Amino acid sequence: MIESWLGQHWFAVVLAAVYTTFLVAHARLGLKAGKTAAGFFVGGRRLGGAVIGVSFYATFASTNSYVGLAGKSYEYGLPWLTMAVMLVAFCWLSWRVVAPRMRRFAAAWGSLTVPDFLAVRFASDRVRVAAGIVIVFACLLYLIAVFKGAGNLLQVFLGIPYQLAVIVTLGLIVMYTMLGGFVSVVRTDVLQGSLMVVGSILLFYFITSAAGGVGVITELPREPSRAHLVELNGAIPFVVLVGIALAGSLKLLVDPRQVTRFYGLRDERSVRVGIWVAVIGILVIQFCLFPLGLYAHFLLDGVTDTDLVVPMLVNDPAVMPPLVGDFLVIAILAAAMSSLDSVLLVAASVASRDLLRRPGNNAVAGARLGVAGFAIAAAVIALNPPGGIVEITIFSGSLFAVCFVPTILLGLHWRRGNEAAALTAFGVGITVLLGWLLAGLGDIVHEVFPALLASTVSYVAVSLRGASVADPEVARLFEIEGTSPARQ
Repeated sequence: MIESWLGQHWFAVVLAAVYTTFLVAHARLGLKAGKTAAGFFVGGRRLGGAVIGVSFYATFASTNSYVGLAGKSYEYGLPWLTMAVMLVAFCWLSWRVVAPRMRRFAAAWGSLTVPDFLAVRFASDRVRVAAGIVIVFACLLYLIAVFKGAGNLLQVFLGIPYQLAVIVTLGLIVMYTMLGGFVSVVRTDVLQGSLMVVGSILLFYFITSAAGGVGVITELPREPSRAHLVELNGAIPFVVLVGIALAGSLKLLVDPRQVTRFYGLRDERSVRVGIWVAVIGILVIQFCLFPLGLYAHFLLDGVTDTDLVVPMLVNDPAVMPPLVGDFLVIAILAAAMSSLDSVLLVAASVASRDLLRRPGNNAVAGARLGVAGFAIAAAVIALNPPGGIVEITIFSGSLFAVCFVPTILLGLHWRRGNEAAALTAFGVGITVLLGWLLAGLGDIVHEVFPALLASTVSYVAVSLRGASVADPEVARLFEIEGTSPARQ
C-alpha cells in the first residue's frame, strides 16, 4: 500500500524533501544570527522591504486562508468576498499607518516585542504583563486553528488519521522555529510566500475549470436550493458577516505577529518597498481563494464541515492533475508553516521576555524552549479542537482588535494616553466581547463592533482625564513626528 502511494505521489515526496532541506538550511543561518536577543527576536533590524513584505502576507495567509476562509464561501456565498476586499484594504493601512512609526519607535526604544513597545509607551510594567497574557492566549487559539487546517489537509492527502497528521505538522514546525528565530522565519517565508502565490492561482484555475468555468456561478440564482448564496443576507445577516470580516482584517493592523515584522525593517525605503509587495501578495492570494467554496457547489454535495472543502478538491484527480495536487499540498503545508512559525515565535518571545522577564540571552534560551512548549500544547488541543478554523481565528482576531487597536494605533499617533487608559481599554474591551458572546447577541451584531467601540471610547475618555506619559524619550519621538504635546 505504501509503495502504491509513493508511486502515485512521488512528486510530493520530492518537493517535501527539497522543502525540508531548505528549512534546515535556514534554521542553521538563523542559529548564527540569533545568538543575541535582537538577532533572535527581530533579525537585528537589518532586513529589506521586499523580504519583510513577503513575510507579512505569508504570515497572514495560512491554512486559515487556504482551508478555512476559502471553504467558508461554500456556506456564506458571494457576500463572503467582502472579507477579501477588507483584507487588502487593511494590509495597505497597516503599512501606511502602523509600519513607519512602529519601526522608528521600536528601534529608538529597543523594543523587541509588542509588550516591550507598550511598556515604554505607557511607562508601565503592568501594561506589559497584561498585553503579554492577551498575546499568549490569543496566539494559542490561532495555533490550534492552523494545526487543525494542516491536520485536515494531511489527513485527506496521506490517508492517515487526523491525530497523526497533527503530530507530523508539529515535528516539522518545531525544528526550524526553535533554532532559527526571526531570521529563519522570515527567510523561509520568502520561499513559502512564493509557493503560496503560485498555489492560490493553481487552485483557482483548476477548481473553476472543473466546475465549468469562472462564469458558472451565474447559474446559482436559478437553483432554489442555492439562490441564497448570491443574496446579501441569504446565508448570514450581512452585518454579522461584516463583523466577522472586520475582526479578521483588523489583525493586519495590530496582530503582534504582523506588527513585529516592522521591527525588522532596515530603513524608510524598506517601508515603501514592502507595502507594494505585501498588498499585491495579499490581493492575489485572497481573491483566488475566497470564491473557491462557491465553485465547490458544482463539484461537491452535502459538505457539512467547510474546512474539508479544499482538501477534498485537492485530493480529487477529477479536479486536480496528480502532479498539481502534489504541488498544492506542499504549497498549503508551506502556508501552515509560515503562520505557525511566526505565531510560535511571538508567543514564546512574549512569554520568555515579558512574562517570565528573562534578561538578554536568557530570554533567547527561554523563547526556544517556549516554541516547543506552545507547539505541543496547541497540537494536543487541536486533536479535539473547540471549533472550526474560521470561528477560532476570528475570536483570536477579536481579542487582538479590542485590546490593541486603541493602544497601538492611538498609542502611535496620539500623544495622550497612560497606564490607566491602556489597562481600562483591555479590561472593558474583553469584558464587552465575552459578555456579548455569552448573551447570544453575536447573531444580531458581531461582538467585535460593540467591544471595539467600548475599548476605544474608554481609552480616549481615560486619556483625556489623566496626564500623558512624562518620559522625555516618548515626548521626543512625538515631537520628531510633528505631533508635539503642545498640539494635543
